[in-house]
Amino acid sequence: MSADKWCARTDLALETQESLRKANTDMRGVNFSEKKLDNGIVVSVVTIDSENAVRATGRPKGKYVTIEAALLSEGDEECCQAVTRELSRELKSFVKAVCGKHIYAALVVGLGNRNVTPDALGPRCIDSLFITRHIVKEYGRYAFGNENVNSVCGLVPGVMAQTGMECLEIIKGVVNEVKPDFVVTIDALAARSTKRLGCTIQLTDTGIVPGSGVGNHRDGINRGNLGVPVIAIGIPTVIDAVTIVSDAVNASRENTAKLMSPKLNGMFVTPKDIDETVKRLAGLLSEGINMAFSNDDYDDCSE
Repeated sequence: MSADKWCARTDLALETQESLRKANTDMRGVNFSEKKLDNGIVVSVVTIDSENAVRATGRPKGKYVTIEAALLSEGDEECCQAVTRELSRELKSFVKAVCGKHIYAALVVGLGNRNVTPDALGPRCIDSLFITRHIVKEYGRYAFGNENVNSVCGLVPGVMAQTGMECLEIIKGVVNEVKPDFVVTIDALAARSTKRLGCTIQLTDTGIVPGSGVGNHRDGINRGNLGVPVIAIGIPTVIDAVTIVSDAVNASRENTAKLMSPKLNGMFVTPKDIDETVKRLAGLLSEGINMAFSNDDYDDCSE
């Protein structure tokens, strides 16, 4: 990778927006808002709504919501509960926007490799989901004593090295069979800043390209390819090693390029406590999704 082509890799629209502002790039069509909640939680919204914004950010048109909480990485119980509730509220809002139904059928897909801890967030999240489709299909919603129960099914498609198939191929086959109203994907992401590892959640209605965070691009999982809306949820668990070097020496692109080597380029770093972090975050995500899909009256996300 040459110096003139080097750029910090990130899956977070928030970080892309920050970089563009710092570089005084044309920001027409990129809208940003932020609100601060209790427990140090910050919720940011980036919307991309023009072709100029698409070119500037390299991201598709849509809405990107980021929930940040520094205490989340420390496992603070009160903060985790607050983030879970906020995640549920934001997901309900997304579902309402893309689906428009009160009772619906959802397919939740856990992307990633269960055998690689930083990439196991999606599969582990599926493990704790409240799956209802098989019961609703067999016995009806009254089996739960509640006619408002949503039909939820889960899928862990693995990675191409394990299955020999693109994730999109597997998901598309399942979508054609079960016909959900929308798909929710869960995946581990890459961040630009170390301070956002393990304490930042991004939701977007644009779908996701599996492996993009580590430069291993696969076919996009989005509405265009699946025929149903796709809501993507992700948490950054890795950061590009070159980015860390650049930040450490506060170097220009030219000086950073001199520090690069073929081994350093393409290397990704993850926190030493990633095992416990992924376990905790997978539980938090599954709880938030379960709350959002429960149709309880604690928050109807009406606006």
